[in-house]
Amino acid sequence: MKKLCMLAAILLCTFILAACSNSDQESEKVKLTVSAAASLKDALEEIKQHYEKEHPDVSLTFNYGSSGSLKQQILQGAPVDLFFSAAIEPYDELVEKGIIEEGTNLLGNELALIVPTNNHSIKLFEDLATEDIHKMSIGTPETVPAGQYAKETLEQMNLWEAVESKLVYAKDVRQVLSYVETGNVDAGIVYKTDALVSDKVKIAATADESIHAPIMYPVGVIKESQNYDAAKSFYQYLQSENAIKVFEAYGFTVK
Repeated sequence: MKKLCMLAAILLCTFILAACSNSDQESEKVKLTVSAAASLKDALEEIKQHYEKEHPDVSLTFNYGSSGSLKQQILQGAPVDLFFSAAIEPYDELVEKGIIEEGTNLLGNELALIVPTNNHSIKLFEDLATEDIHKMSIGTPETVPAGQYAKETLEQMNLWEAVESKLVYAKDVRQVLSYVETGNVDAGIVYKTDALVSDKVKIAATADESIHAPIMYPVGVIKESQNYDAAKSFYQYLQSENAIKVFEAYGFTVK
């Protein structure tokens, strides 16, 4: 009986020591927070797996949303180490205010008109003005770069007035994608990369790049990052051949 008790005590101590060791290892990790445009989610989640495997001392957390909203969070003091925007304007504002110290324009994208896979009547942007479209979605132009590009495209094609009353605004491109996937709207305008990750939608048309501002994805390190060196290392990794291959696999172009 005493032997059993001693064995149980030894096992319990071993378990506690192992748990403490794991806890210590977790606490020793450098934790980086990256605020990134929602359209980057799938690519960055794959990059996260590769990076953390190669750098076991680093833990990555991504805060996804619209670039305009993420910019506001950073301006209000959110603890962020890197900002990966889907438009140049929010990024430039942080550079001008001295919040981002180092960065680069890394990626490009295309704007796509998407419909549910069973929709066969919408093939052109001009079809959005027809009676076949009752509701369509774009990101809120004031905060969502894809929504801003969508509005600019529709205005340049003289379609804005015809579709404005049909619009359902979304907080980011992934919400637009969700609206189309679920049939809550008849069509939506997102980035091409968003459309490619879903088997519930199809691309009806892509926008002529000459009728909207260039789609650029700048990324930069926050100057006041508490983990500046680690943040800079991840920033450099995002420009590496391995990371670029992942971005390209998800449909992004490299600047």
